[in-house]
Amino acid sequence: MNILIFLIILIVLVLVHEFGHFFVAKRFGIRVDEFGFGFPPRIFGKKIGETLYSVNMLPLGGFVKIFGESLDEADLLEVGFLDKKSTPEKIDFSRSLVHKPRYQQALVMFAGIFFNFILAWLLFSFGLMSGLPTSAGNQPKGSILKDVNLVIISVLPNSPAENAGIKTGDKIVLIKSGDETLSEINPNTLKSFVLSHPEKELEFGYLRKGVDEMNITKITPVSDIADGKPSIGIAMDQIGIAKLSILRAFWEGMKLDISATKDTAIGFYTLIKEGIQGKGSFASVAGPVGMVGMVGDLYDFGFSYLLSFTALISINLAIINLIPFPALDGGRLLFLLIEKIKGSRINPKVANITNMVGFSLLIILMIFITYNDIVKLF
Repeated sequence: MNILIFLIILIVLVLVHEFGHFFVAKRFGIRVDEFGFGFPPRIFGKKIGETLYSVNMLPLGGFVKIFGESLDEADLLEVGFLDKKSTPEKIDFSRSLVHKPRYQQALVMFAGIFFNFILAWLLFSFGLMSGLPTSAGNQPKGSILKDVNLVIISVLPNSPAENAGIKTGDKIVLIKSGDETLSEINPNTLKSFVLSHPEKELEFGYLRKGVDEMNITKITPVSDIADGKPSIGIAMDQIGIAKLSILRAFWEGMKLDISATKDTAIGFYTLIKEGIQGKGSFASVAGPVGMVGMVGDLYDFGFSYLLSFTALISINLAIINLIPFPALDGGRLLFLLIEKIKGSRINPKVANITNMVGFSLLIILMIFITYNDIVKLF
């Protein structure tokens, strides 16, 4: 189930990104040869107008094939894309991407990134309309938190809590020791209660998604190796449901989008900076395997969490594509800037080779991150 949900999220994010390129290219009159769902080999396709809409075997997103995205007339002939006996005059090269003004080319490249930001905004907004789980004290302006509970954020492996059956997403509603019951449950009072009952068996009552009745389990705190204090091995937060009106939700959703974009950009900057300085670490970086695990945890919390997670991944995808690196949209935007400065096109062969090298490096990086994800599982 986790893999299926992750694939759906990935497909939506990539298709929205590619649709951005597709939509703006069409608006500028650029010929779009194919809009593909998934990646080849092709299963079937239907041509509507001049564009082939295809469904492909590998369901890992999609692609858009824009005419003349990297080659001009001479290059097309040279590589055999066109029959040399054909009359080039019959091909309307004015509708080729590379023959459009550079500002239009830049807007086509940026459109995918922009659509990912728009998707994140809509997801945040819909989440706030339907009720977005929010940490107490961090709720959007104008909202009132309802159904506030102490929620388990994570459970340490082989901890007393895990051994007692506590899982991520559980809501703690009862804590007692003998005849003594904790009246107000929040992170601070729970910690104090555990610290004041070292090595004593405590009774926990919790609610779990999909289960109507309260579950009861018993946990005996153990001394933490790091600080020697009693602990049950959980991370927790006071979380409630923040719900807003439609107009307010769109406004606050935009603010969340901007805030998350700023934080994500700073995070990437710090990661790259530390990497250049030799201080970098992949400990906080997750690839596809790591994200599948995150999806499983968030699914336990509820659908609204998945909306927020998808919005954050959409922002991450947009920021990554903005990086001026070959094969990414940011790299193509950099090429356009260089062409604008030098007043002429970059040699298509040089651009294509550079993009190929960049793509290869990205694949190697992804393999390394995936390997790191797998190592974390053991």
